[in-house]
Amino acid sequence: MILVLALLIGVVAGLRSMIAPAAISWAANLGWIDLSAGSFAVFGYRWTPWMLGLLALAELVTDQLPSTPSRKVPAQFTWRVITGAVSGAALGSTAGMTMAGLAAGAIGAVFGTFGGAELRARMAQAFGSDTPAALIEDAIAITGGLLVASAA
Repeated sequence: MILVLALLIGVVAGLRSMIAPAAISWAANLGWIDLSAGSFAVFGYRWTPWMLGLLALAELVTDQLPSTPSRKVPAQFTWRVITGAVSGAALGSTAGMTMAGLAAGAIGAVFGTFGGAELRARMAQAFGSDTPAALIEDAIAITGGLLVASAA
């Protein structure tokens, strides 16, 4: 089950790179998951969820800008895989499966990146505008992050 959640948090990272670590951090801070004894304890520190939350909020705003590069360019794509992998590893560590969680999160981020880009493009075409498609994708990423964090 934890590997499915790691895969799903990776998908969230593929949609919005900072939502995934912010969701994991809030889950750790609120005591939904226990990361206190391992390498990922920083996720549960007092200020970490606030800082990651602000970065996630900034990402939601900058995603709406026309100058924002495609999520599929190397830098953007790599960052999404990294945040998905780290978030998946944090989840995996709760069951002693850190490396498997890392792999699942990275794979999920690849799926989320390409699947999210395709979904958004189709929605933008259907709406005749990218803004509603982007807002729907934001809602999916936020809801997904919350659901995965609460299920862990």
